[in-house]
Amino acid sequence: MATAAKRLSIRFRTPTVDAAMNTAYRSSQRALTETRRVMTSGGFVAYYRVSTAKQGESGLGLDAQRTAVERYLNGGKWHIVAEFTEIESGRNSDRPALAKALAAARLHRVPLVVAKVDRLTRSVAFLSRLLEAGVDVRFCDLPQLEGPTGRFMLQQMAAVAELEAGLISMRTKAALTAAKARGVKLGGDRGQTLDDATRAAGRAVRSATAQSRANDLAPTIRDLQAAGVTSLRAIAKGLADRGIGTPRGGSDWTPAQVARVLARIA
Repeated sequence: MATAAKRLSIRFRTPTVDAAMNTAYRSSQRALTETRRVMTSGGFVAYYRVSTAKQGESGLGLDAQRTAVERYLNGGKWHIVAEFTEIESGRNSDRPALAKALAAARLHRVPLVVAKVDRLTRSVAFLSRLLEAGVDVRFCDLPQLEGPTGRFMLQQMAAVAELEAGLISMRTKAALTAAKARGVKLGGDRGQTLDDATRAAGRAVRSATAQSRANDLAPTIRDLQAAGVTSLRAIAKGLADRGIGTPRGGSDWTPAQVARVLARIA
């Protein structure tokens, strides 16, 4: 048996295969090195997670994650805008601290830094949703997500969820084809109604985006109001002083912009 296994190993471990494996490994290491080189300045939001309350109280695991983040940022002109700690299982998608971390990253328009992929989630579907959350997420144990290598590695983890969605789509199309073959009329008016529907969908998307932004701003605005900052102009100044950009990416808020946000979170 051992001899057969050895022959099988020799058969498949050809120089071409070895060279390809070595090249892939070196490319991954170069990407990770380049990621660490460029992560030297700017603001970041850090997210740490431990699975048990005992780990959170003792600091075991948290210290290692903080050290990993500091090493990843490599001692440059960077600063942590905010940090959030979660005591929760990696399989649970109900993460209030992570939601706050993502909101902070969006508000300040900075990346979210996590020590390891498994500290963020062990759920493929959850990771897939996170990639669409509009936040630049950096993992200390992987190349930078902005690069093709890092994003490819994470996309492989989300591939299972994408496969399932594709299978559902195929089954739906097959069912529609079968219904059409039976004489069932599919669809409706393709004239002005479609244009109206398209415009309505666009308005819905813009409204949802504005509402999401307002929800992210709500805790900060409530803190300002609790501190006695109540006028629209004063709230606008408070948001600008905290480095929170306007919905259009500007740095100076206007009272009218604040009023629109307040109307959404009222």
